[in-house]
Amino acid sequence: MALEITDGNIKETLEANKITVLQFSAEWCGPCRMLGPIIEELASDNTDIAIGKVNVDENSNAAVQYGIRGIPAIIFFKDGQVIETLVGVQSKANLQAKIDSLKA
Repeated sequence: MALEITDGNIKETLEANKITVLQFSAEWCGPCRMLGPIIEELASDNTDIAIGKVNVDENSNAAVQYGIRGIPAIIFFKDGQVIETLVGVQSKANLQAKIDSLKA
């Protein structure tokens, strides 16, 4: 299950995990709802890394900090540093390939 990431726990989540993948989204966003189940599947398939969701309406500080201008946005972190940002709905295969490259 994907983690619920907030303004209050994002820093500690990034510090505690070598690889973190976060989906920035909102309840009212149709494409975000399409991507949600894919993020959940990735979280189940990759239990060795942190995969979570950030609701931008409830956690605006995190959204501003990472320059979120369009949702859904997926940010890949390694050692707390942003490696790549993708905007829009992505296929599970594409996201898994990015995760695999970070694990390598």
